[in-house]
Amino acid sequence: MSQHIHGDAETTPESGCTLCDLPLPNDPPTDDDVEGVFCCRGCLEVTRALGDLDEAETESIESALEGDRPDPEDVDGEEAFFAVEGMHCATCEAFLEGRATNLEGVYAAEASYATDAVRLVYDPEAVGRDELPDVLSGFGYTARERGQGEEGKEDNALARFLIGGGMFGMMVMLWYIIFLYPRYFGYDPIVELGRYDGLYVFANIWLLTSFVLFYTGYPILRGAYVSLRAGMPNMDLLVSLAALSAYAYSTLAMLVGRTDLYFDVSVAIVLVVTGGTYYEGMIKRRAAGLLSDLTEQQVEHARRYEDGETVSLEEIEPGELLLVRPGERVPLDGEVHEGEAAVDESLVTGESLPVTKAVGDFVRGGTVVTDAPLVVEVGEDAESTLDRLVSLMWSIQSARPGVQQLADKLATIFVPLVITVATLITAWLLLTGTEFTTALLIGLTVLIVSCPCALGLATPLAIASGVQSAAKRGIVVAAETIFEDAPAVDVVALDKTGTLTRGSMAVEDVVGDDPEEILRRAGAVERLSEHPIAAAIADHAPGESADVDGFDRTSRGVSGVVDGDRVVVGHPSLFGEREWAIPGDLTESIARARDDGDVPVVVGWGGRVRGVVVVGDSPREEWRDAVETLSKGREVVVITGDEGAAADRFRAVEGVDEVFAGVPPEAKAETVRRLRTRGTVAMVGDGSNDAPALAAADVGIAMGSGTKLATDAADAVVVSDDLGSVAETLEVAGGTHRRIRQNLGWAFVYNAIAIPLAITGMLNPFLAAVAMALSSTLVVLNSSRSL
Repeated sequence: MSQHIHGDAETTPESGCTLCDLPLPNDPPTDDDVEGVFCCRGCLEVTRALGDLDEAETESIESALEGDRPDPEDVDGEEAFFAVEGMHCATCEAFLEGRATNLEGVYAAEASYATDAVRLVYDPEAVGRDELPDVLSGFGYTARERGQGEEGKEDNALARFLIGGGMFGMMVMLWYIIFLYPRYFGYDPIVELGRYDGLYVFANIWLLTSFVLFYTGYPILRGAYVSLRAGMPNMDLLVSLAALSAYAYSTLAMLVGRTDLYFDVSVAIVLVVTGGTYYEGMIKRRAAGLLSDLTEQQVEHARRYEDGETVSLEEIEPGELLLVRPGERVPLDGEVHEGEAAVDESLVTGESLPVTKAVGDFVRGGTVVTDAPLVVEVGEDAESTLDRLVSLMWSIQSARPGVQQLADKLATIFVPLVITVATLITAWLLLTGTEFTTALLIGLTVLIVSCPCALGLATPLAIASGVQSAAKRGIVVAAETIFEDAPAVDVVALDKTGTLTRGSMAVEDVVGDDPEEILRRAGAVERLSEHPIAAAIADHAPGESADVDGFDRTSRGVSGVVDGDRVVVGHPSLFGEREWAIPGDLTESIARARDDGDVPVVVGWGGRVRGVVVVGDSPREEWRDAVETLSKGREVVVITGDEGAAADRFRAVEGVDEVFAGVPPEAKAETVRRLRTRGTVAMVGDGSNDAPALAAADVGIAMGSGTKLATDAADAVVVSDDLGSVAETLEVAGGTHRRIRQNLGWAFVYNAIAIPLAITGMLNPFLAAVAMALSSTLVVLNSSRSL
């Protein structure tokens, strides 16, 4: 057939590559200037350029919360990954990690509220895997195994907000408008309340407020409780104190017959904060469930060669023989024991060129056998490359984001400070002879006016606006952390296949005296082959397919009788074996195709070579303009598993600072980590093999044509599959980041003005609630402006 890349060389099982831990060949590449041994030249060059990993790892550790909990990377045990609903701040992370590690048998835990993921390392003999979700659940958190869906989650959130908050909240405000607000402003009420009538009205207001506070506001109250348990005060604590204080004061005032009730304040606080939280939840749910869908690509069963029995992978032992039929995935890493076939490795390596595997060649678990059956001997570790990639992606996604939300960082200072000020003011007023009710109202007003509704809305509403603006440009935002990290990108790493190129094989050129006839005959024969290059030629062939007799397949090509002539299609060496001379002009075309990184497929019949069909994965039309735009103020590097001409074509292009060629899939994430020593890194890719690298980068951007595994690992997905949209993604993220800063700035200016006014008694709880609402309205209006 066509030119193929042969499988890995014989490996040495005792040691692994310094960069990616893959097995080493018998003669591993080394260099006197680079410490270590490597599985390929690509890993050696990455290490030479980017140095040791320690510095990058140190930087990533600096972003973790303070504490003595063990790092999952430093302990041995079984790993488990869970999706946890209910996390929304750094306190939640610390709380869940503490609960998990307190259980005997759990060695380490790492949680990420940005991706709702938790990673546990545990001893399966001490604690069962089915017990772990219960450990993480409770106090409003719900943990589930990866792969389980989230049906009904959005409906529950909407019901809690609209039914619990909206409906009952409006009923409370209606009672206030009819019976209480006129009295507060010196007007006669619409309906005069007698003693028992008033008690009935107030009791209804109290009951409705209780429902809003304790049902709709439950997540806020739970967050406050968790912050106390974890010893890390957060914004939920201050919001809860303000809402509960107004509720408690109003309840006591109602019982003693007063009419200055502030149940409306409690309702307003809960609804404003819950509305912001609901917006934030909508953003997270855009990407929720992707991992559940994508893990279906993993192989769960294998067919034994000896008896043909299909068994689960857990029953397979190292050294066993497995039968893999055409169209099936190789279940586990191993070595070809019998047979020869073209193997599609695009899911794992991301490279579109198929690889011919023969006896003794290494095959990766998760790759697809395309055109002939193989008997595979399972490797000594009995594991799958695809499983390792999926596990690595989960591991990276369960790690904490590089930057926590600014509001949560400031909360540990702001919350205790406000509580202290309110307490001291109340105590000082009481000591100076102020009436108890007046002193209590001023303290309550300080808490209410300090309630960080604007601060709480600053980030989620700006993000919601950013998500909407991105969607209009054909960009789906999958993780809100992109708005923190993208504006500071220093290095853009571009995967080659599927990102800079189209990602699929296609006919680039046909050389010969009669190109149309060459394609017609070649396409007729190639239609009977399952090889990806054959499919490209068959798809490009003109007209209806001719009849083919006597079809034959060899390791170097295929042949068949078309219109009475045996047509041979395949690698140039196949024609040398048949002693068919290749004309000089076609020899030049073959060399030129190889220099361009394409595959020359020779076609002949009647004892003569008639032409050459050039097949390749050509660059996207817009790639040069996109690279030029991205390179303004940034470093641009290309990472590819290809070597030679396929990679060299990108080296001389203006805007590309460096090309890392021959990088295996396991080393891409390590390459990105080392690039992070140069600054903030954005990774752009499309293949499943890019998923760990996308997750390891500060910003991961997946092309819309990419695999589901890649889109799940990314922070943003370019749905339009236009490379030029990558720069737009960074632009929208930068604008959203500025909007967040503006909102936060206004929130703090508001507090700097309102708190002193509350301390001096110039505001009462009602006016404080109005000021809080106006502050929140300004944040909403600023966030709704178009980017």
